[in-house]
Amino acid sequence: MNHRKETKLFGNLELDRRIVDGLKEMGFEEPTPIQQLAVPQVLAGYDMIGQAQTGTGKTAAFSIPMIERLNPRKREVQTIIITPTRELAIQVAEEISKIGRFSRIKVLPIYGGQSIERQIRSLRLGVQVVVGTPGRLLDHLRRQTLKVDQVDMVILDEADEMLDMGFIEDIEEIIRHTPAERQTLLFSATMPQEIIRLAQQYMTDPKYVTVSKTNLTVPQIEQVFYEAPEKNKLEALCRILDISDISQGILFCRTKRGVDELVAGLQARGFAAAALHGDLSQQQRNTVMRQFRSSEVELLVATDVAARGLDIEGVSHVINYDIPQDPEFYVHRIGRTGRAGRSGVAITIISPREYRQLRQIENITKTHIKRQKLPSIADVVERQKESIKERLIQIINEGKLGYYRSVVDALVDEYDPMDIAAAALKLSMDLEPNSEDVNLNTVNFGNTGARPGMVRLFLTLGRKDRVTPPEIIKLVSDESGISGGQIGNINIYENFSFVEVPEDWANCVISCLHRQHFKGRRIFVEPARARK
Repeated sequence: MNHRKETKLFGNLELDRRIVDGLKEMGFEEPTPIQQLAVPQVLAGYDMIGQAQTGTGKTAAFSIPMIERLNPRKREVQTIIITPTRELAIQVAEEISKIGRFSRIKVLPIYGGQSIERQIRSLRLGVQVVVGTPGRLLDHLRRQTLKVDQVDMVILDEADEMLDMGFIEDIEEIIRHTPAERQTLLFSATMPQEIIRLAQQYMTDPKYVTVSKTNLTVPQIEQVFYEAPEKNKLEALCRILDISDISQGILFCRTKRGVDELVAGLQARGFAAAALHGDLSQQQRNTVMRQFRSSEVELLVATDVAARGLDIEGVSHVINYDIPQDPEFYVHRIGRTGRAGRSGVAITIISPREYRQLRQIENITKTHIKRQKLPSIADVVERQKESIKERLIQIINEGKLGYYRSVVDALVDEYDPMDIAAAALKLSMDLEPNSEDVNLNTVNFGNTGARPGMVRLFLTLGRKDRVTPPEIIKLVSDESGISGGQIGNINIYENFSFVEVPEDWANCVISCLHRQHFKGRRIFVEPARARK
């Protein structure tokens, strides 16, 4: 019995309704540029080369059309996805499972370091998509535990990374095992000669898709970032709002669910916030915009898609509560402030793991985003005091205090005027800090054996890699943006090294260097353990 497929629009892409439901459930409202370009080409059956960095939505760019073309009734493997690392294999498999959650798709990640017997059992039960690292895929092919005679799509993800890691021959052997009548997709951030040769040899007239991000320019506004762990993010935001002089602010979240949760959190803390996302009717949207323009609402919390086309004059601050997935979105977001020649401020809040994305935004937009220290409760109280003083001066200057003077007159003979004024303030506003000063500093690195204020980091680079102190300084500086002068003691041993960096920079250096390549080797970085 042939069921007609129900379709639904995702942006301008017409897809199986179940795929769109999966994407909506994940919080995606419309395709990213790479998805808009790639999905129709893949659905049309073309081989394709996609040049795109991580964070552009490239996993969904190949997953959407792949799921659309799969036959869920067939239990045989129909797609093989080759990835450089086990982490990426797991990540890609998870994303495919989420997008295909209503499409009855079975996906299996296979990689070294996990029981091969368990993988063999899962393969026997029947899966349509296998995501794996080259070594373990070859292992299964040689044991004949992975049957590929029904494979009609092969996807190479992060091909340049696999080339750097020396996997190119393994990849070619895997491709040679698959049927010649297949569709081949290749994704790579860069296009070295060897990748071009691979494409020429194993692909048929591939379509080339690229998302250019080389010349994004940002408006002349102040750009700062704060670091806060995920669990303290809302508390950090509230303190930033408390000490910032915000006339109108737009806050950005990645998903609609994120927008709703943030609005609820802000309203519960007394901020006048409203949501703007794709689930609002045009009438609700108009109401929210009217409230924002008339300053009934001071904070507008939006998704990237919902904020398209907004043109509001008085926005003083744009706050990235979630760092954008794509540098292009960062530029669109922060362009909402500093309009009509006014100055504006763009604030980004990042978790310790997001430094690499922040560095990518800095590199592509060729701007420097300044680091700021999160305000303490004492800072917030100080700011409140200043604000009260300003309001009191304004009221005194306006006069019209006769009625209130008569109340004070009756007390002056008995009480100190200072005490009367202080009691009046206490009566009118509860100012004393009732929340404890939660320590918002991200990670307590403990004792790493470094000098006070510094953190000693362990790097898997040593004398055997012929690495020198100037090379380590250059590597740390280039990747993290820290200046060479801030780097402390460096000790190089046979297989590893220790580097001291300021405590403020430790998360940044770890996030930016961990798993990067140096002289063809992947580096691992972590806080050192103190010498006993």
